[in-house]
Amino acid sequence: MALRTVPIRQSGNRPNLFMGGDRELVMFSILIAATSIFVAMELKATFFGMSLWFFALFTLRLMAKNDPQLRHVYLRQIQYKKYYPARSTPFYTNTRLQEKQHL
Repeated sequence: MALRTVPIRQSGNRPNLFMGGDRELVMFSILIAATSIFVAMELKATFFGMSLWFFALFTLRLMAKNDPQLRHVYLRQIQYKKYYPARSTPFYTNTRLQEKQHL
């Protein structure tokens, strides 16, 4: 009996992008730019908000071009500890002196 193969469709495996960048970050940058424009109601704020949004969109597109899931990778990376000291087994307990030495 042969194994059944199931094709993985590209449409079900695409990253969730909007305007070429990460969907949530692009929408948040639009929100920040629009807020700065409409709250200040000045020509300077309009130029600042538009330039901020274009710069954010440019950088988010570059980020998504490099890795579409880069935001998730970064958020996971900042949860990791700065230093993992070497241990012989996972059940080894350091003494107080050893803990202070590696912190």
